[in-house]
Amino acid sequence: MNLTIMNKIPLVFATNNLNKLKEVQALLPDFIELKSLSDINCNEEISETATTLEGNAILKADFVTQKFHINCFADDTGLEVESLNFAPGVFSARYSGIDSNSEKNMEKLLFNLINKSNRNAQFRTVIALNLSGQQFLFEGVCKGKIIEEKRGIKGFGYDPIFIPDGFSKTFAEMNLDEKGTISHRGKAIQQLLHFLKNI
Repeated sequence: MNLTIMNKIPLVFATNNLNKLKEVQALLPDFIELKSLSDINCNEEISETATTLEGNAILKADFVTQKFHINCFADDTGLEVESLNFAPGVFSARYSGIDSNSEKNMEKLLFNLINKSNRNAQFRTVIALNLSGQQFLFEGVCKGKIIEEKRGIKGFGYDPIFIPDGFSKTFAEMNLDEKGTISHRGKAIQQLLHFLKNI
């Protein structure tokens, strides 16, 4: 089925994170009409209680599909640091506790890396797509390292302290186009798009 000659395809991205939404919108072609949870009046907080990124992505996608009977995809992303036994991983968004935010999470991570010479890390994104009664998973990985100080004002999350391999800028110093071509989420979205174009 050649989606490029059809009308726009509505697809819900199961998130209320405006930064994520903006980043993904920049990667999608015109034939996909991206909707957020607020666009379908889903105002409930979807629990992320799984112990893996895959599990959380599936939980969110299944919640939307079962309640709203609509095609959707959901993602979960984690930062995995080698010398911390791949923490924070699935707990990346709430690494610093109940009242966590990006600043507190970065501060805790940098503190835990004091005196550690191995600062290798990777961002990993898993996307769960629910489409026409079937479920498909896609994964994107971006390897890099954690620097000792925050740099840049763009991006979100741990972006100011993560430099991808082969680059001198942090994710927070890159524009959306630069980041989108190499990022974990960008790679997972490209797999998703390739799949949609070839079904």
